Amino acid sequence: MAETAEAAAVGGADDTVEEAAPPARTTPKRAPAKTAASAAAPSTRAPRKRSTPAKPRQTTRTAMARTTTTQASEAAEAAQPAAPVDTRPTVLAIDGLHKRYGDTVAVDDATLDIKEGSFYGIVGPNGAGKTTTLSIVTGLLRPDAGRVVVHGVDVWAEPVRAKHIVGVLPDKLRLFDRLTGAQFLRYAGTLRGLSAKTVRARTADLAAAFGVEDALDRLVADYSAGMTKKIALAAAMIHSPRLLVLDEPFESVDPVSAANIIDILQRYTAAGGTVVVSSHGMDMIQRVCDSVAIIVRGKVLAAGTIDEVRGEQTLEERFVDLAGGRKAAEGMEWLHSFSD
Repeated sequence: MAETAEAAAVGGADDTVEEAAPPARTTPKRAPAKTAASAAAPSTRAPRKRSTPAKPRQTTRTAMARTTTTQASEAAEAAQPAAPVDTRPTVLAIDGLHKRYGDTVAVDDATLDIKEGSFYGIVGPNGAGKTTTLSIVTGLLRPDAGRVVVHGVDVWAEPVRAKHIVGVLPDKLRLFDRLTGAQFLRYAGTLRGLSAKTVRARTADLAAAFGVEDALDRLVADYSAGMTKKIALAAAMIHSPRLLVLDEPFESVDPVSAANIIDILQRYTAAGGTVVVSSHGMDMIQRVCDSVAIIVRGKVLAAGTIDEVRGEQTLEERFVDLAGGRKAAEGMEWLHSFSD
């Protein structure tokens, strides 16, 4: 009985332990491994479609690099000095000039703003309207429309006051060539209201500057083309105008005289005078002038400082492009056969 009781006690203990034990974890059944044949078979499962387009991954390093680049560019822009503003007063304002000869439009809405102290070049092909524009500016030709103001004076509303401010060297010289050089300068100075004493002093200075001292007592009719140009330029400067308008001033002038004239004009602009010059010499305009306007078929196609107008090209290349480019010389094979 003792053994029976002991066995019962042991059995009861075992039963108690079995009841207290936690239930066994249920392990999900694994799917049977795919065979080689089933792996090779095409899938019947439809591919999953994205509802939104995939966004490019942007790592932290990439974002930091972009931020650094943006900050650097902004800092460079902030450090770059702004373009200087030209605060000089306007000496010559040309606004909407028009001039027509029959069916030919010589000047078509020409507008320019020329500052005090400028050495301003005007370039263009033959027949572009340069001379017509300068003739209107100086009061020698009346426009069909538009306005010209010289140092605050309307050229056509107050022509006498305006012409007192301007010195002119016209394209086609019409001088009183039966006068001597000295008489011609005396006439020009007296016409401008200068005293006889002032005229004599300035005549001597101008003759020495232009190298015509020995020609003052000779008739202008006996002058060479270059000498005639120089005496006409001296007459344009004798009354010390605020603005000089010179149409082809270096034509027929030798290189030494041209260099002297350029030196005189540069000192004149440095003192506050303003020069507007037309020329076909692109090298001279590019070397001497600080600003330029290109006129083609009566229109101002480009205007500003030399660097602004020419860009990455030379001034001549820029001019040729705006004027229509170079023309191919075709159909002239006869020129290569030679007549002898």
